[in-house]
Amino acid sequence: MNAVVSPPRRPFVARGSRVERCEKCLLTPRTCICEYKVSVHAKARFCLLTHRKELYKPTNTGRLIAEVLEGTEILEWQRTEPCERLAELLADPELAPCIVFPPAPDYQQRMITSPVTGAAKTPLFIIPDGTWRQARRIFRHSKYLESLPVISLQQVMDSRYHLRKKIEANQLCTAEVATAMLTQIGDDHSAAVLDAYFDIFNEHYRASRLSRPLQPDQPAKLFLRALQTGNVHGAC
Repeated sequence: MNAVVSPPRRPFVARGSRVERCEKCLLTPRTCICEYKVSVHAKARFCLLTHRKELYKPTNTGRLIAEVLEGTEILEWQRTEPCERLAELLADPELAPCIVFPPAPDYQQRMITSPVTGAAKTPLFIIPDGTWRQARRIFRHSKYLESLPVISLQQVMDSRYHLRKKIEANQLCTAEVATAMLTQIGDDHSAAVLDAYFDIFNEHYRASRLSRPLQPDQPAKLFLRALQTGNVHGAC
């Protein structure tokens, strides 16, 4: 199943909108990462509730999840009620939806440690996608999500995402959250693929900003090339 991405309602007119970019990965032609894309069928599905302003940003990492993990859906967040597609996902009897968000005392009764409530169900991780303030707003103001369980990362990680300033310590970008959740449910292969693609994105985006040369023998690139050729001897 291909990723489903809801189209933005307004044109992208922010800073950097006039830069020539690849239509798919949104990086410059010199730093395009599309050749490294590898699609995998993960043990879970992801739905990104994305803030409107985040849909336009080339630095958004939620897009990387959709490019790598089959069945990922990127939906523009609606405050008062879910869009039609999200309502369908929440009602799907084959899915076990839960929201990925840090724990807090006021919704402690909603916290779970495992996303699957039935053996035949596929976990559906719903991730608020945006800046930290936007993600918190999505979580706090979406009344239609208040009946869903909440799951958080069990291990603290250091972020490798340096394209934006962090507001809080140990704050991860969206792609890193998805990678951590895959590892948490034991899907190490899918986590390694997404993590490698994220590493390449980081290197190429920094190179586009600073006019740095690219590293053709980066471990993440070698790993994804091996996946493309079927010659895999372990994860990166």
